[in-house]
Amino acid sequence: MIEVVRADITTLDVDAIVNAANTSLLGGSGVDGAIHRAAGPELLAHCRTLGGCKSGHAKKTPGFELKARWVIHAVGPVWHGGNQGEAQLLASAYENSFALAQGLKSIAFPCISTGVYRYPQDAAAQIALGVMRRHQAEFERVIACVFTEQDQGVYERLLNGS
Repeated sequence: MIEVVRADITTLDVDAIVNAANTSLLGGSGVDGAIHRAAGPELLAHCRTLGGCKSGHAKKTPGFELKARWVIHAVGPVWHGGNQGEAQLLASAYENSFALAQGLKSIAFPCISTGVYRYPQDAAAQIALGVMRRHQAEFERVIACVFTEQDQGVYERLLNGS
């Protein structure tokens, strides 16, 4: 079962949290910046060794000072109107995150690409939940971690099929 949790993702006690990262993997605004701040300077130092990450892909690092043992840095697409493969890239970012989480019991995802990358929330949530549904049986907990009441409403409405 997919859980919708309204919280600061950096506080979750799960095996892995997913970072809505940028291609540099060196931190940024929103969730990305919050994860880097909470994990401590070791995360940035480790990310400097990874050579960045392409949109639609993901890379895994230790969680350092986070409760989560692992951070999976997923790079979603920037929204350009929906005709440049954005849906496929967003689904791929979620799929690649699940691939890197194999063997773990719990994973929490933020709303990838919906902040400064401007992906429409409803469309992004539909893609996220579609991928989560395909993989939920492989984990004890799959969490959609939302930060706003509006995001929570979107995820809950889509999960309830209305």
